[in-house]
Amino acid sequence: MLIDRPPTAQPTELPAGGTDPARFDCKEAWYPVHYVRDLSKTEPTKFTLLGQDLVIWWDAKSEIWRAFEDQCPHRLAPLSEGRIAEDGLLECPYHGWAFQGNGSCDRIPQQSDNVSADESKRACVASYATAERQGLLFIYPGKNNPEQVNIPIIEAMEESPDEWVCLNTFRDLPYDALTLLENVLDVSHIPFTHHKSVGNRSNASTVELEVLESGKQGFVGFWQEGPRKGTLGSQHTKFIAPALMYHDLTSKQFGRTLTVVYATPMRKGECRVFARFPFKFASKLPEFFIKLTPRWYSHLGNNTVLEDDQIFLHYQERYLVEKGGSENYAKACYLPTRADAFVSSLRNWVNQFEADPFPHQSLPPLQPIEQLLDRYHSHTVHCSSCRTALARIQQLKFAIAVLGGLCWAVLPLVSILFQPSSLLIAGLAAIVPLIAGSTWLVLHNLERRFYRGDRIPARNRPEKPRK
Repeated sequence: MLIDRPPTAQPTELPAGGTDPARFDCKEAWYPVHYVRDLSKTEPTKFTLLGQDLVIWWDAKSEIWRAFEDQCPHRLAPLSEGRIAEDGLLECPYHGWAFQGNGSCDRIPQQSDNVSADESKRACVASYATAERQGLLFIYPGKNNPEQVNIPIIEAMEESPDEWVCLNTFRDLPYDALTLLENVLDVSHIPFTHHKSVGNRSNASTVELEVLESGKQGFVGFWQEGPRKGTLGSQHTKFIAPALMYHDLTSKQFGRTLTVVYATPMRKGECRVFARFPFKFASKLPEFFIKLTPRWYSHLGNNTVLEDDQIFLHYQERYLVEKGGSENYAKACYLPTRADAFVSSLRNWVNQFEADPFPHQSLPPLQPIEQLLDRYHSHTVHCSSCRTALARIQQLKFAIAVLGGLCWAVLPLVSILFQPSSLLIAGLAAIVPLIAGSTWLVLHNLERRFYRGDRIPARNRPEKPRK
C-alpha cells in the first residue's frame, strides 16, 4: 500500500503508537528505511525493520515503491534474492512465482491451466504501506490505518524548502535505536567524545537542560545557554516518538541549523541512523561551498564522527543490561546534573509507555573491534554515491598501476635510444613512475576509508605542541 498525501495535507487523526494511552506500540508508526536515491529500480532490496525481514522493490506499473514480507509463500525463499521480471512483477528466485504490487500472486509456472492455486489467499505475500517524504522512503510495519498516522518529517523544511541546503548520511549501527537516541539527545558529550572532529574540549561548560513538556508522543526540551558556552545562542530540542529527534539552533554566525536524527530499529542491537543537517544560512557563500562537496566525500567524514562513539556505545548497552536494563536505568546510572535531563526523559518515556521495540530480547554477542569499525557493509554497499566513487577509485588505481608499469618497462629502452644527450626525456621516463606510484598510494589510502574506520579516534591522538 502506498500512502501518497500531498505535503499540504492536514494533520492526521491517529497518533503514532496506537490508541492505548498507556502504551506505545512501536509497530504503529512510520520509519525511514532508505534514501530514495540509493534504491535501485531494477532489483529488489532487503531490509530488516523491527526484526521483520522485508523486500523493497519498484513497482513500475503503479510507479511506487513496494514493501513485502521477504518470504515467498511457496517454500519461504527470500524474495530479495529474486528479480524484477520483464513484466515488472517481483519474481521468486526458487520456482519463479511472481507477485503483483498488492502482494497477490500473478503466476505459478508449475501449475496446469485448469488449476488456479495462484488465486488462493495462501499464495499472497504480506505487504506494508510505504510513502516517500523529503527524499526518504518510509514504511509502516503495523496494520492499523497507516494513512491516518502522521509521517515524521522535518516540518521547518516544508515551510520554505528552497531556503534550505541539507546534508544527509546514514549507517547501520551495532547498537539499539534507543541507545542511539540517548546518545544524540545528550548535548554534553560532544566536546569530549567528538574532540577534534566536530567538538572541542575547550567548549565544555555547565549544561542546564529543561524538559518543557512530555507525553506519549515524545517531549520538548530547551537549553538556554546553548552550545559553545553560549556563543551561538539557545537551542531547542524535540523528540518525536518513536524514532525522530532534532536540535534547532539559530545564531548570528551561521543562521538556522538543525541536527536531525532518525533511529530506525532493525533488530535487537542494531539500528540504521539517518542523520540530516539542514542549514538556512544568512549568507549564500557557505551554501555554495557545501553544494560543491561530493556526497561520497561528506560521507567519509560523517562516518568518522559516528565512529567516535561506535565502540563504547556497543559496550555500554551491554553493561546496562547487566545492571537491569532500561527499567532500572536510574539506579544503574548516576545522573546528578541537569545535563542528563533529555536522557532521563527518553528512558522515562520507554518505561512509562512500554515502548521498548524489542522487549525481553537478548543482545547479540559482543562484536570484535574490527567489525565495529566496518564501513563497507554498514554503509558503502548501501550508498549509491559511495559505491560509485569506490568503483571509480579502484578503476583509476588500476589505470595508474598499468601506466607506472609501462613507464618502468620502457625506461631502459629510452636510455638506449636517446642516451645522455636527451636527459630530459630520460628524466621524464623516470619521474612519471614516481608520480604514478605516489598517486596510487593516495588513492589506496582513500579507498581504505570506504572499508574501515580508524581504531584510534581523533580525541585520543596526541595534541600538537603549542608554540
